[in-house]
Amino acid sequence: MNTHVKPAQANIVNGINVDDLMQLIAGVELEAPKGKTNWRVATTWQGQTHSRAEITGFEIGGEEVSRRFTFDIDEPCELGGGNAFANPQEHLIAALNACMTVGYVAQCAVRGVTLESLEITTEGEIDLRGFLGIDPSVAPGYESLSYTVHIKGDGTDEQFTEIHEAVMATSPNFHNVANAVALHPTLVVES
Repeated sequence: MNTHVKPAQANIVNGINVDDLMQLIAGVELEAPKGKTNWRVATTWQGQTHSRAEITGFEIGGEEVSRRFTFDIDEPCELGGGNAFANPQEHLIAALNACMTVGYVAQCAVRGVTLESLEITTEGEIDLRGFLGIDPSVAPGYESLSYTVHIKGDGTDEQFTEIHEAVMATSPNFHNVANAVALHPTLVVES
């Protein structure tokens, strides 16, 4: 008798394997070190205001995971650049939006809420007098950022409000931008 065992159907919501996500959560709850991650990016100058960021991997739970990505960064011509790529501020805002997007998609998935569309628009002002060193009383970066989330799916208003609150409470980049992060600089002058 030939019996075929049908593999269990994965619980996929919004493209997220909810079973895998719940397994990750359970594993980290049982062993906190499994939840420790380390992220690295090396950025090298390419000339003018052009730089290249290279990612070679990250660490999760003490295990190295190899990844290979590069992306280029530039400034607009009006800021001395060649306008070939998005600038650092645009990458910062994009990273914030992308991190929150992951949060909304995952938070919806674990609640069984199917998304139809999601868009986050973020903006802020930087006064160049601070960046250019013209006025030391002017901050060189953002004083504030405003963002708007447009979300549509089969969830209730109450579910989407709960999801919104959960994303603000758990998004790493929301936290990183909203709170001071200690920076530990080291300068190595090569000869």
